[in-house]
Amino acid sequence: MAKQTALLKQDIEPYCQSQVEEKSLLRFITCGSVDDGKSTLIGRLLYESKAIYDDQLKALKIDSKKFGTAGEELDFALLVDGLMAEREQGITIDVAYRFFATDKRKFIVADTPGHEQYTRNMATGASTADIAIVIIDARKGVLTQTRRHTFILSMLGIKSVILAVNKMDLVKYNNDIFQSIVEDYKKSIETLGIKKLQCIPISSLHGDNISTLSTHMPWYNGPCLLSYLETVSVHEEKMFQPFRMPVQWVNRPHLDFRGFSGTIASGTLRIGDKITILPSKKTSTVGEIVTYDGSLNEACAEQSITVLLKDQIDISRGDVIVGANNPCEVADQFEAHILWMSEKEMVSGRQYVFQTHTATALCTPSTPKYRIDINTLEHVASKTFFLNEIGICHIALNRLVAFEPYEANRKLGSFILIDRLTNETVAAGMIKHGWRRSTNVYKQHLNVNEHMRSSIKEQTPCVIWITGLPSSGKSTIANATEEALNEMGKHTMLLDGDNLRHGLSKDLGFTDHSRAENIRRVSEVSKLMVEAGLITLVSCISPFATEREMARELIGKEKFIEVFVDTPLEEAEKRDTKGLYQKARSGEIPNFTGIGSPYEPPETPLIRANTIKYSAQEIATQIIECLSARGFLSYQP
Repeated sequence: MAKQTALLKQDIEPYCQSQVEEKSLLRFITCGSVDDGKSTLIGRLLYESKAIYDDQLKALKIDSKKFGTAGEELDFALLVDGLMAEREQGITIDVAYRFFATDKRKFIVADTPGHEQYTRNMATGASTADIAIVIIDARKGVLTQTRRHTFILSMLGIKSVILAVNKMDLVKYNNDIFQSIVEDYKKSIETLGIKKLQCIPISSLHGDNISTLSTHMPWYNGPCLLSYLETVSVHEEKMFQPFRMPVQWVNRPHLDFRGFSGTIASGTLRIGDKITILPSKKTSTVGEIVTYDGSLNEACAEQSITVLLKDQIDISRGDVIVGANNPCEVADQFEAHILWMSEKEMVSGRQYVFQTHTATALCTPSTPKYRIDINTLEHVASKTFFLNEIGICHIALNRLVAFEPYEANRKLGSFILIDRLTNETVAAGMIKHGWRRSTNVYKQHLNVNEHMRSSIKEQTPCVIWITGLPSSGKSTIANATEEALNEMGKHTMLLDGDNLRHGLSKDLGFTDHSRAENIRRVSEVSKLMVEAGLITLVSCISPFATEREMARELIGKEKFIEVFVDTPLEEAEKRDTKGLYQKARSGEIPNFTGIGSPYEPPETPLIRANTIKYSAQEIATQIIECLSARGFLSYQP
């Protein structure tokens, strides 16, 4: 202490460097089933490493009496469980990050929840960890959630695991129980690719084998937990991997400066290096490397830099700068591990937002290849993913992105899926490999294009997308509109939902997955009709807002005319000459829109058609007036 005080008097900067900056950093996660003692362990580590201030310790004593579950002992879990709901229930809900340091190393630890419903939070904490502490209650042994968390760790590329068998005090520090749990756990990870496993018997509550070896377990001759964390090797592989830097920001403070900012994902960059921009494949040479603290001759993994190039080339956020001699792959279709994190099931054929490193695209997942049984690791056939399920799935993007398989590069191989309407993160994914069709199938140039086809028809193509409940009047309005357009000499095509079900979509049912795939097919055909120069009418229930938004994006917002046939459900039932509503209410037709399946009405349609107030012909006139006002009835080059 006297030495530290003397150093402080000389200069604070050398002290900070010696105590914090020059130490290596280890990120680790604690995980396992509920009530195995994860938060208590972290609290104990903070206490043993003297990372708790006097006022925090005083508050902990008070809170232990009010919220604690450790009797007269300090409840160290309260140092981490900060949410009031966590303290009241005695569980961890959110991911809690804590920093502490010892004489040998700095640590950032993520305390993750054990409840199955919060598995997605555990995956979030594991995504940035170097190693993991899997905690097991000695009384319970290896549980389903233990296996699930371990599988997620392996899937996220964590190859070094500490098995901490906790609450040994409650089993009288029995060696046979410890060895039995260790053997059971080793069997469960045989096929997971975990390369390093250290098993330590502990008691978080009493501090056994945490910072010093316990006298209660003389049969254990391994390291204590804290000393192992201080000495375990952290792989420096990133330094020796090929150079990769996703572009986060085009830095243009003034006309004479144009740099590309980001954090280096792997490798080393030097002035004069030849680089390639992906996915465009444009090349250049590094002219300057700039940081907040000044210019560098060389930069390496994890550094945040701005790169200035010797050539003026087009680069955007989401592009990846790579070494010219060793570029990564580019694709728009992948096979990937998916961890589904939403309470709503995955809808194959539906578009989600795909986000990887700094790139964003629209993503359509297919029907899963298989789901993985967490207990047996068996591959199980599945048509979808539900909350916390893990499996393999093929995904297709609407554009090319630069990537590497997750095993090779965690930053360029990981992604999340986001619901387009709610902005909820619904899945985490790890790319296994890209599909060859991404780069082997090329777009063919056509000599005759959309503008040429439109000019000879003297019109500008568009899609009039007519949506509404069954029997609301969609087909009647579509027929009336097309008839009026034909009388004006316009070239049209009407895609009616019922007719398409007899051909294009005859293989589809009426589940959410089938409805999404049906609209995807109708949207693709509509796009082709637009390219043919036609004014296209689509009469389709299209009950889900996500799929209608997908159609709008695919066809083009400026060419998409959304018409909502706003007919009340009771009125639609009165008009139902086919008796479908009656059959739906009697249970003969499941998933019938408006009865067994929801209809999500458009919030801001371009035209809201009131079929009670206006006739089909009058609504058709409104649609044609809209087309005329927007220039679709004449050719607009």
